Amino acid sequence: MEKRKCNECGQTLSGRKDQKFCSDYCRNTYNNRLNEDATNYMRRINNILRKNRRILSRLNPKGKITVDGITLAEEGFNFHYYTNMYTTKTGSNYFFCYEQGYLKLDDDRYMLVHKQDYVK
Repeated sequence: MEKRKCNECGQTLSGRKDQKFCSDYCRNTYNNRLNEDATNYMRRINNILRKNRRILSRLNPKGKITVDGITLAEEGFNFHYYTNMYTTKTGSNYFFCYEQGYLKLDDDRYMLVHKQDYVK
């Protein structure tokens, strides 16, 4: 009968037949190494989304305000990243970073809003 080995360190396993690791440390080390590239990519994207949300939240403390696009850009807002988009019946597209959103108006102006319960 072939001896089962830990997927991380190679130590001989004893116990359950479906056991893959000799310890929690080996299991965590294996999975962290396995997901390292994806985790770094996701961490970078999440940092951008959180920064966008902080900017929108700071500029819009009362729930609705209009600001210039240059103001958002100067704050470091990244228009390429958002968590979801809501299209109204009239065809207007609201972009959201979590519960903070914006609608592009004419003349490089943006209306900042808080997400309402009816917006999915």
